[in-house]
Amino acid sequence: MKYLDEFSDPRLAERLLDQIHASATRPAVMMEVCGGQTHSIIRHGIDQLLPDCVEMIHGPGCPVCVTPLEIIDRALAIAARPEVVFCSFGDMLRVPGSGRDLFSVKSAGGDVRVVYSPLDALGLARENPDREVVFFGIGFETTAPANAMTVHQAQRLGVRNFSLLVSHVLVPPAVAAVMESPDCRVQAFLAAGHVCSVMGTSQYPSLAEKYRVPIVVTGFEPLDILEGIRRVVLQLEEGRHEVENAYPRAVPASGNLPAMEMLRDVFEVTDRTWRGIGMIPDSGWRLAEKYAEFDAERRFDVAAIRTSESSLCRSGEVLQGLIKPHACQAFGKECTPRNPLGATMVSSEGACSAYYAYRRLELVDAK
Repeated sequence: MKYLDEFSDPRLAERLLDQIHASATRPAVMMEVCGGQTHSIIRHGIDQLLPDCVEMIHGPGCPVCVTPLEIIDRALAIAARPEVVFCSFGDMLRVPGSGRDLFSVKSAGGDVRVVYSPLDALGLARENPDREVVFFGIGFETTAPANAMTVHQAQRLGVRNFSLLVSHVLVPPAVAAVMESPDCRVQAFLAAGHVCSVMGTSQYPSLAEKYRVPIVVTGFEPLDILEGIRRVVLQLEEGRHEVENAYPRAVPASGNLPAMEMLRDVFEVTDRTWRGIGMIPDSGWRLAEKYAEFDAERRFDVAAIRTSESSLCRSGEVLQGLIKPHACQAFGKECTPRNPLGATMVSSEGACSAYYAYRRLELVDAK
């Protein structure tokens, strides 16, 4: 199986929807944690096919979106330096800082390059020993192993002109932060399958028990998401709050053990600020002291840079699931993909960009 067409079969989708409609008798408010799941839900209109009592809330699972503004500004400061080759995945180049973005730095003469792997950046550092090569390492547990391996390789090979600007965040503390919010309406979670493919499912039972919420690990195709929703609805109807793995073809309960070992070696847990949300304790990674020489913040002395968000942008409320994107007064007006106020309108996983791309422009259009 290719796991593409097979998991978009409309006949099977109809069966799952029939089961969801037959089972749902009470309000069920669930949050999909991952931005990739958000785009799939909006693209396929899944939220509009569900019973009226089932509501999807979009969570803070877009790594580009939650990268704090101060980290973006630190990246801009580093990228503008003449001795630096600044490397990033392409989705970070248009994320606005407090006044410009990485494309602006590039157009002004900065050496900003799109790469497809942190190892590409390490290769550039080896080929250009007279330049400082920096890779912008962002994301959740999914992208962290490759970044950790690259730093490990840089140390092993003695590549001293390579460094990493780190902004890694962790999903379980974000789930706890959502549940601790006084305005929280979330009754269950669809957990991100790619994160769990690295970390396994062992971190979730304690959250499910503490907050009495079902947590179902799901994939990203329409049938994956519908099966996750079906399982959540059944748990809520039966009064259960358990962790279920609805994505076993990619997620072993134990996770990827070699990847986790590499993460423990290279990174250490730290408090992390999330863009639009604020500081969440123990919700991120930073380089461990044994790899401190590869920390771009230290190397270029930019850690003191602080800034503040646009007062017009309500992306923080979107990321916390408090409002839908089109409830923001700037949505589609002052804030568009061409002129974004916040990262949720830029990123390929951002909820605002999904609503704009798939024409969810009016409040009456979505649950």
